[in-house]
Amino acid sequence: MQIRDLPYSDPGTPDVRSGLRLLLWLGRKQWGGQLKALGWGVLQLASIASFPAVAGLAVTAVVHRSGSDLALAGVAMAVVTVAVTVGDTMLHRVAVTNWITAAARIQQLLARRTAALGATLTRRVAAGEVVAVSTGDIERIGWCVEAVSRFSAALLTTLGVCAALVAYQPQLGLLACAGMLALALTVLPLLPKATRRAEAQRERAGRATELAADTVAGLRVLRGIGGEDLFLTRYRQASQQVRHAAVRTARMWSFIEALQVALPGLLLVGVVWYGTRLALDGHIAVGELVMVYGAISFLLLPLQLFGEFAMSYSFSRPSAARAARVLGLRRPGEEPGAQADDEQRAAASYGAGPREGLYDPLTGLHAPAARLTAVVCGDPDAAGRLAERLGGHPASAADAPAVGAEAVGAEAVGAATAGVATAGAPDGNASAGQQADASVPPSVLLNGVPLDTLPLEEARAAVLVQDKDPVLLSGTLGELLNVPSSGRIGAAEALNAAQCTDVLGALVQGTPDAAGDPMRARITERGRSLSGGQRQRLALARSLITDPEVLVVDEPTSAVDSHTEARIARELAELRAGRTTVVFSSSPLLLDRADRVVFVPGAAVAATGTHRQLLRSDPAYRAVVTREPQHHADASREQVRARTNQRDQRAQTHQRAQTEGVESA
Repeated sequence: MQIRDLPYSDPGTPDVRSGLRLLLWLGRKQWGGQLKALGWGVLQLASIASFPAVAGLAVTAVVHRSGSDLALAGVAMAVVTVAVTVGDTMLHRVAVTNWITAAARIQQLLARRTAALGATLTRRVAAGEVVAVSTGDIERIGWCVEAVSRFSAALLTTLGVCAALVAYQPQLGLLACAGMLALALTVLPLLPKATRRAEAQRERAGRATELAADTVAGLRVLRGIGGEDLFLTRYRQASQQVRHAAVRTARMWSFIEALQVALPGLLLVGVVWYGTRLALDGHIAVGELVMVYGAISFLLLPLQLFGEFAMSYSFSRPSAARAARVLGLRRPGEEPGAQADDEQRAAASYGAGPREGLYDPLTGLHAPAARLTAVVCGDPDAAGRLAERLGGHPASAADAPAVGAEAVGAEAVGAATAGVATAGAPDGNASAGQQADASVPPSVLLNGVPLDTLPLEEARAAVLVQDKDPVLLSGTLGELLNVPSSGRIGAAEALNAAQCTDVLGALVQGTPDAAGDPMRARITERGRSLSGGQRQRLALARSLITDPEVLVVDEPTSAVDSHTEARIARELAELRAGRTTVVFSSSPLLLDRADRVVFVPGAAVAATGTHRQLLRSDPAYRAVVTREPQHHADASREQVRARTNQRDQRAQTHQRAQTEGVESA
C-alpha cells in the first residue's frame, strides 16, 4: 500500500478486543510494508556494524605496511558507506509510509464508525475523547507501527553482532553480551510505570480537550451570563493538571534515557579497559581491539532503537485501547444476529405494524406516508430520543442509562404494547415471554421493513433527522447547501420556505468579498456568528433541499418569533406535500398545520387526532400545548369527566322516558 493509493477501498474489520490486539491487527494488515522496512533496516544496521570490521582491516593493513590490503579496506569502506546511505534512505521512506498508512486506516475506520453510530456516539463516548482519539492517539498508534520494523531490525542485528563477538573474541564477546543483558533487565522494570504515567497524561489531556470544546461551543451563553472567568479558571486548572502529568512522564523517560546512555558508557569503559590489558599482554592484536571497540560502540545504536520502541509502545498501547473502545461500539442492528432478532421482534412481539410510512413498535407511533405528522411529547429530552429512534439510531441496552429508563425493560415493552394497540396495529397484545425476550428495543419500521435490516446508506438516504441543535459547518453558504438531494427542491425555494431572507442579508453584510452573492457568503464555525433562530432556519433549508423520503425535525422553530413560525409552518406543509414528514413540536402554529397529531406523554402513544380534536378531548395534551399548569389540567380533566357523566345521565333519563312512553302507548 502506497500513500498515493489512500484512502482504502476497504480498511478491513479491526480486532477491537483490546488495544494490543488492535496493534497486532494493524501489523498484520501491513505485513508487506513491515517486511520491506525490516529488510532495509537490517541492511542499514548491518552496514553500520561492518564499519568497525573494515576499520580493523585498515589498521591491520597499516601495521603490516600492506598497500593492497589498505586499498581493499578503502573499497570495502566505500561499499559500506553506499549501503548505509541506501538502507537509511529506503528505511525512512518505507517506515514513514507504514506510519501514515496505519494512521490513515485507523482514521478511516473511526470516520466510518462515527457515521454508523450517528448521534448515539456522543452519548457513549465524550466528544473530547473522540477528538483526542482521532488526532493525538492516531499519531501514537502510527508511531508504534512504524517503530516495529526498526526494532526488529535492531534486534536481529544485535544478536548477529553479539554472536560474531563471541565467536571472534570469546572473552570480550561474553562480557559485552552480559552487559547488554544487564542493561535490558535494568530498563524493562521501569517501562510499566512509564506507561501508567503516559496513560494518566493522556486521560487528563482528553478531559482538558473536552472542557475546551464545551467552553467554545457555549461561548455565546457564557458571555450572556458572565461565566467566562469561571470556565477560564476551570480550563487553567485542567491545563495545569496536563502539564504536571506531562512533566512526570518526561521525568520518567529522561531517567530511562539517562540509563541508556550511562550504563552502555560504563560497559564500553569496562570492555576497553579489559581489552587493553589483553592487547598489552599480547592476547589480541591492536586491530582486533579496534574492531571489538567499534562493535561495542555500534551496540549503543540498537539500544536507542529499543528505547524508542519501548516509548512508542508505552504511549500507543493506551491510545490503541481507547481507539478499540470507540471502534468496538455497535448499533443494535450491527451485532451478530441482531437484524434477524429485530425482524422477529418487530413481526412477532409487536405485530407487523402498518405497511406504509414510518412506524415505531416501541411507542406505537405511526407517521403515515405522504402526510405531515406532528408529535407532542411531555419531555423535550424524550422527544429528542424518539426522533433519533425514528432515524434509525436506536439505543442498545448498554445505552439505557444515558437515554432514559423508559426505552428498555419490561415496563417499556408493556407500555409499547399498549401503544401499538392505540395505533391500531394488529396483534397488539404480545405474550409475556415475548416481552421478556426483548433485551433491546425493536427497530423502527419503514414501509413495513425494519430500518436496522437495511444497508446503512439506504437507511440514511431514506430517513433524515434534524435535531434541535443542528451543526453548521464552516464555509460558504453554497458549500453548506451542497448536499446530496433528489433535485426536486432548489436552494432558493428551500431558503424561502425556511424564511431565510434576513439571514442571507446578514451573511452578505458580514462577508464583504461575497460581492452581494449570498451563496459566496461565509459561515463561521458552527454558525457562531448567527443567532439561534438564524442557525435553525439555515439548517431547515439544508434539510429541505435534501428532500428525503422521510424527514424528521425536532423543534425546528423553537428560536424564531411567532410570525416567522407561522410562515414556516405554511411553507413546510406545502413544500413537503406528498412526502412523509414528522415534526416534534408543541407549538400550536405547527400543530394546526399537521395532518395528524400524535401525543406521546411517556413511553407510548396516548392519543391521536388533529390538533383541534385533541385540544377538546385530551386535557393532558391541552396542558402541554397551552402551557397550562398541572392543577388546571387536573381541574379541566375533572370538569370534562363531570360533563361526560351529566351527559350520560341525561341520555339515560331520556331513554328511560322514551321507554316508559312506549309502554304506556
